[in-house]
Amino acid sequence: MPLNIEALSRAATEARGLAMDAVQASQSGHLGLPLGCAEMGAVLYGYALQYNPDEPRWINRDYFVLSAGHGSMFLYAWLHMSGFDLPMSEIKRFRQLHSKTPGHPEFFETPGVECTTGPLGQGVGNAVGIATAMQMAAARFNTSEHRIFNQHCICLAGDGCLQEGVAAEASAFAGHFGLDNLILIYDSNAVTLDAAAKATQSEDTGARFKAYGFDVQEINGQDMQAFLDALESAKENNNGKPKFIIAHTLVGKGIPEVEGNYKAHGEAGAKYVDAARKALGLPDEHYFVSKETYDYFAEHKKRLLGEYARWEKIYSDWRKKNADKAQMLDDGIARKVHVDLASIPEFPKDAKLATRKAGSEVLQPLAQANPLFISGSADLHGSTLNYIKDGGDFTRDTPAGRNIHFGIREHGMCAIMNGISYHGVFRASGATFLVFTDYCRPSIRLAALSKLPNIYIFTHDSIGVGEDGPTHEPVETVSSVRVMPQIDVIRPADPEETAGAFAAAMERIDGPTLLALTRQTVPMLNDVDLAKRREGVARGGYIAKKENGELNLIILSCGSELQHALAAAKELGDGVRVVSMPCFERFNRQSAEYREEVLPNECRKRVAIEAGVPDTWYQYVGLDGKIIGLHRFGLSAPGAEVMKEFGIDAQHVIEAAKSLV
Repeated sequence: MPLNIEALSRAATEARGLAMDAVQASQSGHLGLPLGCAEMGAVLYGYALQYNPDEPRWINRDYFVLSAGHGSMFLYAWLHMSGFDLPMSEIKRFRQLHSKTPGHPEFFETPGVECTTGPLGQGVGNAVGIATAMQMAAARFNTSEHRIFNQHCICLAGDGCLQEGVAAEASAFAGHFGLDNLILIYDSNAVTLDAAAKATQSEDTGARFKAYGFDVQEINGQDMQAFLDALESAKENNNGKPKFIIAHTLVGKGIPEVEGNYKAHGEAGAKYVDAARKALGLPDEHYFVSKETYDYFAEHKKRLLGEYARWEKIYSDWRKKNADKAQMLDDGIARKVHVDLASIPEFPKDAKLATRKAGSEVLQPLAQANPLFISGSADLHGSTLNYIKDGGDFTRDTPAGRNIHFGIREHGMCAIMNGISYHGVFRASGATFLVFTDYCRPSIRLAALSKLPNIYIFTHDSIGVGEDGPTHEPVETVSSVRVMPQIDVIRPADPEETAGAFAAAMERIDGPTLLALTRQTVPMLNDVDLAKRREGVARGGYIAKKENGELNLIILSCGSELQHALAAAKELGDGVRVVSMPCFERFNRQSAEYREEVLPNECRKRVAIEAGVPDTWYQYVGLDGKIIGLHRFGLSAPGAEVMKEFGIDAQHVIEAAKSLV
């Protein structure tokens, strides 16, 4: 069917009107992209995308990612017109409290929004992750008889996105792994927020993406037929290369006072909206969409539903003939996990293992029980030890592989993990050294914000790293992630707590979990009941050693320092309780009764020890307690010597306790 230029041009004009009205009414927002890219939106939602507005999470839809999330009214306008559950009343509440049209697209707020975007470049990384998951899904679930996954990920990004390093990392990954189901549209409008783009960039962006391994096309982004031709060519060309469409647009098109100027990026054009609407031929009625446009999209929806019905027949037949695969897919979509602590062998009582090594052993039975669990590492599998044995590697030739080699791209890794989670079938995990959390933090923050169940297997967790020195010793990192909302940080003390930590991370499906694991060996804490060590982690904190007689002191710790708390308690006598606190966030979610049972308010004499910045412990020790920790960076020396140099030992716990008692 040929492109209906007249109908889609009218829709593009009306989409511009919606963006103008919403930004003018809210007195904030970004007009540049919604106005400049309106023709591309019309082609995407009015012709080219494979979607079902009645089933926004249809597993075989094309995914559209607006990486330039500041242009959110572009997306909201097209979702509204194409029939998603986004009524005009919500368009009128753009950027208002509890609306479905927040300032930047948010994954859990708006039907049809595939991921939370706004921090520039993140959407590019997310799109690469989505395209990765699409290839994994096709490899696992398609059969020679039934092709139930046949989809593309289309991402719209601007100069701001492509200047960000995370986009470069993710794009290099996409080119290397041959993600030919990824179509990256570059809205090349020659401006950034502060100035013309030439003020900050001079590279040949097309040549850069060719070097990454992309197929590159260059078009006028406001020529609908040219854009459709480029898009269809990109979709049909399964040549092992991702696609890059350079679409030249006029930013802020439709408001003569700002169009083509960097001032069009924000809301500067809003004061000219009334005249602009009139010049575009829009009526005086604000938030106007014509009956003809609604009728066009209603007819288009019928075509989409017809395609969906044809797919449903194939899918139904596939389910009948592939019951095991169907169950696996259902479990993945429902985020159903299979965790049995008993399936994880007990560690020998005389074992001396780093918790990263214990984690490697724990990971294997969990991965076997959860076949859609994916593990990756930023070129550190040999150190983070999170490789799934017999899982195979994800490559362009083996997309069913479960181990992803992300390369030295920590930020890209975590943005891609988010994309895998947004796709909604696989469970993503990734690994690096804990100190490089700072390279990953924006992506981790968005995972927490979007409640993605990612698992970060981060090792080398303290000054115990030793000889590598202060550049690799994350003294502040654990505390800094603890203050981030909606993420669990678990720092297990020995191999058995590590088993509980991995199980707890796997069971949590409403947000991410960071596992902080040691490089150095730790002893088995056999004086603490094994079941307590494994199961106590799930509650965040538990009584590792109960006092004999009247309680007069509580010592708290986690990770490799719990051994010092237990040793100090032996020296201090009968009235001492030791509390293992591997996960503050989990403990704080427990009932008030349980928290009082573990940390009774009547006992105000408390000491905490952790080889890191101590401030987050004050919520448990109060102003009356003492904390043994660090207020400086580490040193380069054997780990045990660094710990001794900084007083991270039982003797300093004893001295602090005696000063209280």
